[in-house]
Amino acid sequence: MKKTQGLFLLLVTLLGYACSNRPILQDKPLIAKREIIDDLGRSVTVPERIERVVSLAPNLTENVFAVGAGDRLVGVTTFCNFPDAARAIPKIGDTMTPNLETIVALKPDVVLVSTASQIETFSSTLASNGISVYVTDPDSIEGLFRGLTQLGRLFGTETKAGDVVADLRRRLKVVENRRPERSAPAFVQISDEPLFTIGKQSFLTEAIETVGARSLTADVESAYPKLSKETAAKLDPSIIILSESPDNREPNDVFRNSPAVRNDCIVHINADIISRPGPRLIDALEQIETAVNDFRAAGKLKD
Repeated sequence: MKKTQGLFLLLVTLLGYACSNRPILQDKPLIAKREIIDDLGRSVTVPERIERVVSLAPNLTENVFAVGAGDRLVGVTTFCNFPDAARAIPKIGDTMTPNLETIVALKPDVVLVSTASQIETFSSTLASNGISVYVTDPDSIEGLFRGLTQLGRLFGTETKAGDVVADLRRRLKVVENRRPERSAPAFVQISDEPLFTIGKQSFLTEAIETVGARSLTADVESAYPKLSKETAAKLDPSIIILSESPDNREPNDVFRNSPAVRNDCIVHINADIISRPGPRLIDALEQIETAVNDFRAAGKLKD
C-alpha cells in the first residue's frame, strides 16, 4: 500500500513539474474576413487585407500591377511577361496546368483565375488548404473596366484603380469619336495554321467595333472558333487584323484574293496586347483605329 502511494505521489509531482514548464498557449488572433463577389457571381471569402496573391493568367497579372498591387504577387504563370517586374516573380506552371503543390507552398490568400474551366480543375484542392479562388473573366471592354474596379476593391487600392479606369475610358472615348459611320468588314486572324479567329463570345468582337472594324465572324458560336479554308474563303474581308506572333505574321493564303490583301489593308498588332483583356487592350484599339483611318484616307476602303 505504501509503495502504491509513493508511486502515485511521484506521478503527481512529475505531472506538476511538466505543467509548470509547459509554455502558455495563447489564442491566435483571428484574421478579419470579408465577402466579395467574383465574375461568376460566387461569394468568395478573403482576408480583409490581402497580402499574398497567385495569378493564373497574363492579363490578370497585368491588371494586378495596373491597380497598384503588383508587390503582393507571389506566383504567376510562365506566360506572365508584363510588366518587366512580373518576370522575376516565381512561376507556378502555365495557365491551364499550374502546379498545385507549388501554389499551396506559396501560401497565397487568394488565387486569381480567368475562366470557369480553370476553377473546376483545382478549386477543391485549394479550398482544402484554405486558399480562396477569385474568378475575373471580362467578356467586353466594360467588363474589363469593371474587373479593374473590382480588383481595386479586392486589394484596397480603389483610388489607383479608379484613376486607371478613368484614363482608359478617356482614351477609348477619343477612339470612339473618330469611328466612321460605316464599319469595314474585317477578319481577325488569331493563328494561321490552323486558322483561328474570334467569335460571338470573344471580347474582341465588340472591341473592334469601337474602331470602325466589323468582325465577319461575329455570329460564329464560341470565343475563338477554328475555321475551315472553305468557310474562310467566302468571307472576303476588306481588312485583316493579325494577332501577330512568330507563327502568325501574314494572312492565311486563303485570303490572297481578298480586298484586304489586294489593297494591303493588313493591321499587325502584337498578340499580347490584343489578346489580353487588360489596360493594353486600349493600346491595340488605338493602333487599329489609326490604321483603319489611314486606309480610308488612302482610298483603300470602299464602304
